[in-house]
Amino acid sequence: MTIRALVGVTAAGFLGLLTACTNFSAARYPDVVIDDAHVGGSVLAFDPDSTRLASGGWDGEIALWKLPEGSPLRHWRAHAGTVNGIVFLEEDRRILTGGYDGELALWNGRGELVRRLSAGAPITAMTATEGDNVLITGHADGSVRLWRLDALELRRTHRVHRGAVHAVAHRPGTERMASSGRDTRVFVWPVFDNPPRELPSPPTDSRALQFSPDGNWLIGSGWFRLFRWHLEDATLTTVPTEHHGIIASLQFDPGGRYLASISRKTDSSVYFLDPMSGQVLKRFHRHDLCGAWVALSPDQNYLATTSDDASVRIWWLDGPSL
Repeated sequence: MTIRALVGVTAAGFLGLLTACTNFSAARYPDVVIDDAHVGGSVLAFDPDSTRLASGGWDGEIALWKLPEGSPLRHWRAHAGTVNGIVFLEEDRRILTGGYDGELALWNGRGELVRRLSAGAPITAMTATEGDNVLITGHADGSVRLWRLDALELRRTHRVHRGAVHAVAHRPGTERMASSGRDTRVFVWPVFDNPPRELPSPPTDSRALQFSPDGNWLIGSGWFRLFRWHLEDATLTTVPTEHHGIIASLQFDPGGRYLASISRKTDSSVYFLDPMSGQVLKRFHRHDLCGAWVALSPDQNYLATTSDDASVRIWWLDGPSL
């Protein structure tokens, strides 16, 4: 793998690069580019201290990178299929991963296996909130599973989608969770153990889901657009953006002011978007191939992306301010 630090490139050098394509005219180039991090990138996660970044790929491997420079720490084979979920746990700096091989795996900070178990079906989506002891997995068979995170004990299985689950979401501090699937259906659970409420279906399947920090909205994404559900009355609004493909991954900043986004299929752009208007607030240099995942660090000092081009890219942000 090759790590390319772009800090120190002159303004004239940037201008020469930017004029190659007018679409990049305001795009900020990454501070670190890690080439060939995986065969193809699939997922990213920052640790709670914002000192390490984990990436997963099509090859089932996990890599750990030291921040801010992106230097390699460890690299190991975690799954027999694509890695579709990574969660850092504060306890003993452990890492939980989920893969399309249908397994959950728990690792110590050295990349040594602590525990492995079957999740019942290929994992296509995963999220967790350690403070609430919640792990949620979505699966290729259309099921959504709720787990006790500390013990990795299955609490409940909801079979709600016809086809694979694209995304799952949890609002920290509550029992509210959501899922979206290939069938275009979107569900919200106000309480884990209760039946879900189906929301109005968007015009295309929603590839990502995020609860707004204030809890008023559920935001999804598909071809070119954001989908915004008002959770009080379940109304759906579609919001156009400048993305020219499927918006594959979203993450809110903690204050709910913007969404980090990345797209794929016919686009690989990376933006900060206004969640209400869809307007681009900041532009970042796009990947060479389809985008896969976008992540913001807990301290808001870093933005990271990965894509089908196998690279991991890191931007050094200026903290929480836009």
